[in-house]
Amino acid sequence: MEGVGWFATIVIGILAGWIAEKVTSRDHGLIMNLIIGLVGALVGGWLAQVAGIAYTGWWASLLVSTVGAIVLLWIWGMLRGRKTV
Repeated sequence: MEGVGWFATIVIGILAGWIAEKVTSRDHGLIMNLIIGLVGALVGGWLAQVAGIAYTGWWASLLVSTVGAIVLLWIWGMLRGRKTV
């Protein structure tokens, strides 16, 4: 994530994981939200790069991380056979 420090990255990861959890109607704990949010940031960053979207800053990083986390949970649900919303 460009333009944010390591502490902001953790906060963004937790928030992105939490938002993705609510959007996909799942129930995870704080640690899982952090993991999902941080891995979602990698997925979202890759998707933004593939789409040619440049982003910097806190809000843009939160948006990209949240989209990545939602995609990650959607893929995870498909692999586990869970119905997704």
